[in-house]
Amino acid sequence: MAGHSKWAQIKHQKSAVDAKRGQLFTKLAREITIAARQGGGDIQANPRLRLAVERAREANMPMENIQRAIRRGTGQGEEPTRLEEVFYEGYGPGGIAILVQAVTENRNRTVSEVRSVLERSGGKMGGVGSVSWLFEQKGVFTVEEPNPQKAEGIALLAIDLGAEDFSLDGSFLEVRCPPERFEALKKALEEKGVALASAEVAMVPRTTVPLDPTTSEQVLRLLDRLEDLDDVQKVYTNADFPNEVLERYRAA
Repeated sequence: MAGHSKWAQIKHQKSAVDAKRGQLFTKLAREITIAARQGGGDIQANPRLRLAVERAREANMPMENIQRAIRRGTGQGEEPTRLEEVFYEGYGPGGIAILVQAVTENRNRTVSEVRSVLERSGGKMGGVGSVSWLFEQKGVFTVEEPNPQKAEGIALLAIDLGAEDFSLDGSFLEVRCPPERFEALKKALEEKGVALASAEVAMVPRTTVPLDPTTSEQVLRLLDRLEDLDDVQKVYTNADFPNEVLERYRAA
């Protein structure tokens, strides 16, 4: 599991640095629109929207763009939104499971692009329910703390504040909680002065599949290609990668 958790954190860091800003803003705007459409335009009453807006601000997305995306989601925009959230399921090299979250106005285009990337990268599409049962929704927090004693202290604090479990690998700490506890735990950790590297509600694998270095490289390339698709918001997998492969991936 440690190799999977570390991949998720590295991916978060790389996306913030490497993503083309135009594509990043488009994906952030789509998440805001979907969140507003599903839960309303009041940031204080809509946790998903609040988190989406926080991410947009962290990426220095102009406030005008944020407000436009909210209006579009609530039906107050200049043009009605045809965006919808969809999930696609598939398999990668080594038989690992892949769950793709997308936001699109054209399902046919999106499924064609996802299928093409999977098949060109040694994977294949799966049917509805083929791999989704391998994942569960969790609140996920990560912390980078080089001091082992401090990291363990943060982990125990998180448990006291309502976290379910944690994993600690060197300076990397991941804390998980039930999705309904996400907002309260995030607020409590921040009030205690914990510097969160990332915080999100994500689909987490129930168990992971360890991969050898060669297969890991193939899977990482596949996951990056999926993430690069305009309609794809997030990609989840149950792959567990070796540390040496992840260090090369981080430096790439």
